[in-house]
Formats: sequence, structure tokens, C-alpha cells
Amino acid sequence: MENPTSTPMKLTMIRHTSHFNLHTGPTPYRTHELEIGATEYAALEAGTRPFDVRYNDRDYQVGDALILREYEQDSGRTLLRWVSTVVHGGHSGLEHGWCILGLSERAPLPPGILDTKLW
Repeated sequence: MENPTSTPMKLTMIRHTSHFNLHTGPTPYRTHELEIGATEYAALEAGTRPFDVRYNDRDYQVGDALILREYEQDSGRTLLRWVSTVVHGGHSGLEHGWCILGLSERAPLPPGILDTKLW
């Protein structure tokens, strides 16, 4: 039996060279691929360092995804973290142009969802 309400889907391929969207649905979030040293990588992986200090040349925002690639040992290992908070430089002893990124292992809730029970 044929479904009279079905409609064909149109798929569009979009090529991204530096950023791509790991989030479902339309979001303002971006994905950044960054290199990180072996010591910092180990601390992030162990959960003892839930932050990263970066020059803010990419306008990092809460909700952005970070693909962190270990570079010193050419191990090819990567971590995926999401930006949970951004502390901008210019005060509190942090030089202007730099930022501290609070990192989370969990993706942010989709827009409009305030309770994880609804997600």
C-alpha cells in the first residue's frame, strides 16, 4: 500500500573546509580543530584540567565544539569537548585578546530544551 502523504526528500551536499557542524539541527555553534600538547592532552583526557587557555582569534562561543588533536607525539589521538564557558581577557590578570575556555564532555542541550528529561 502506497503512502499518499510521503514526499521525496531533497539532499544538499555542502563542503566545509575549516569548520563543520557536529550538532543536530540548525545551530549557531561551530566546530574548531585545534592542536594541543601531550601534557595538556593527558590532563584533559583524565578530567583534571577542564579548561584551555587560547588566543581568542576564532571568537569562541559557548556551545562550540572543539576537536583537540595531540601533536607532540604524532599519536593521532583526538578528544571532543564542548565550550561551556568563555572568560575573556582584559581583566582578572588575563591579557586582552586571550581567553579561558571551560570545557565539557557533554554537548549542550538543543535550543529551547531546558530540562534533560525532555531531550
